[in-house]
Amino acid sequence: MIRTRRYPVRRNEFFQGTLSATDEFETVRIFDTTLRDGEQSPRTSFDYEQKREIAAVLSEMGVHVVEAGFPVNSEAEFEAVSDIAAATDATTCGLARVVEGDVEAALDSGVDTVHTFVSTSDVQIEDSMHATREEVVERAVESVERVREAGVEVMFSPMDATRTDESFLVEVIEAVDDVGVDWINVPDTCGVATPSRFADLIEVVGEHTDARIDVHTHDDFGLAAANALAGIEAGADQMQVSVNGIGERAGNAALEEVVMAAESVYGADTGIETTRITELSRLVEGASDMPVPANKPVVGRNAFSHESGIHAAGVIENSDTFEPGVMTPEMVGAERSFVMGKHTGTHSVRQRLREDGFDPTDEQVRAVTREVKEYGASQRVTMADVRRFAEDAGVERPEDDRNREREATLK
Repeated sequence: MIRTRRYPVRRNEFFQGTLSATDEFETVRIFDTTLRDGEQSPRTSFDYEQKREIAAVLSEMGVHVVEAGFPVNSEAEFEAVSDIAAATDATTCGLARVVEGDVEAALDSGVDTVHTFVSTSDVQIEDSMHATREEVVERAVESVERVREAGVEVMFSPMDATRTDESFLVEVIEAVDDVGVDWINVPDTCGVATPSRFADLIEVVGEHTDARIDVHTHDDFGLAAANALAGIEAGADQMQVSVNGIGERAGNAALEEVVMAAESVYGADTGIETTRITELSRLVEGASDMPVPANKPVVGRNAFSHESGIHAAGVIENSDTFEPGVMTPEMVGAERSFVMGKHTGTHSVRQRLREDGFDPTDEQVRAVTREVKEYGASQRVTMADVRRFAEDAGVERPEDDRNREREATLK
């Protein structure tokens, strides 16, 4: 049984400056597709236990919907989706094409929501589905009706919506709306949207459906997070995301990025326990065998690291000087670090020496800093190197003095 625990909602106060807190939206729902679209990353495959563990953490963190997988894909996939659906507190979702076998497999798996989809762009209809627009509408309506008949919540996705003729997109949406679809997901399947254009599209969709709107954005041009948030600003209720942004090609909007942007920059409530974000990121990183880049927002090892002397000195005095102010490492379960290298200044060196038990004079700090800069110009500086430089400069530890006094007393 996957045990879950709810955490109290924590609101953040926006750091005052040129930009101030705004009210574009107050709440947003998080739909996680790490176990479905995330697993579709080339060369990525989660085993049964990994899927259950990731689903458990997502649920414990307060994610609203966990898309557990594609039930019709295989017996093992069906079993994993079924077990997650039975053991998870979060709403679970299973994917299905507008194909009878897919829909029945998703219903049989016991998920709370069936997410059915069909291509709506002409290039995909003609060269991927080898179908017609009329067939697309017919199959979309039949699939939504079948899920509704089973008494299960249904989400419909017009795949490749951002490359779909707008009049046909409206036709499909109105057709499934007429038969009672619960959610319309608007996918930027090939990552070609821009924030303003995507916002405009969400407004158009909202004018033609009574269903709630969900957005699914891809990162081919590095715009997935911005597009997802623009969709919410334009009236969508929910964002589809994946941990570490993994997914097809360049991936999806990253959970850690959009959650922290919503919480910290927009001042909105996601309901997510953000202090477990780094833990979740490391879990998915290991299971997917997709390394998190050092400069990855929120969860990269450089996200709260400082080397530059000016930056490090400011952060030591007050972390708000050269960090966002509305997002701290503690908020995402990470730690701040000061990296030694050729850009290091005396403030950072003094801080590291004191943390390591040294008690340097100002002159000794300057001497060690010179050594760090020179050594760091050609190679990585470790704490062992800093200790060696300190010892060469004659820096002593108070503990060493106490040990000498103790030895003298014993004599």
